[in-house]
Amino acid sequence: MSFEFIKQDIEDVILVKPKVYGDNRGFFMESYKKSEFFENGIKVEFNQDNHSKSTARVLRGLHFQTTPYGQAKLVRCSKGRIYDVAVDIRPQSKTFGKYVKVELSEENKNMLFIPEGFAHGFVVLSDEAELLYKASGEYAPQADCGIIWNDKDINIDWEIDFEPILSEKDTKQKTLKELFN
Repeated sequence: MSFEFIKQDIEDVILVKPKVYGDNRGFFMESYKKSEFFENGIKVEFNQDNHSKSTARVLRGLHFQTTPYGQAKLVRCSKGRIYDVAVDIRPQSKTFGKYVKVELSEENKNMLFIPEGFAHGFVVLSDEAELLYKASGEYAPQADCGIIWNDKDINIDWEIDFEPILSEKDTKQKTLKELFN
């Protein structure tokens, strides 16, 4: 098997640890293998690949697309180091409003599978970071939505001692209660 699949505290959020083969030349790893992902409960057809680059102290999120344009994501940090966060926004879920946070980095090469029905965000902990991620649905601007990063009801512990750099859009996002009440 090329991967270890580790269920997180919220159902269906899975940390994926790839098997890495390294020597004095560098390394090789598989970053996705449909058959193994399907065997381990990640039965998602990915339709879009994204690549983002961010500088130190940037915080992006918490982003999601509304129904019927929701996206599942498989996120990997190929350069640098981030805290990656997934917030359950499925109103009928017993973990609605709860979050999972993991460190993703070029060193650990781990990935986070985030199912549809979650808001996603991350904060850069290194000088810069690059993220590669697969999405189950294509970007739909009419369905683009978000939650404010510091929503007091979600209370994410970003573990940062600096004021994050945000996009103008991310400074104006609504709270979870404003969106789901």
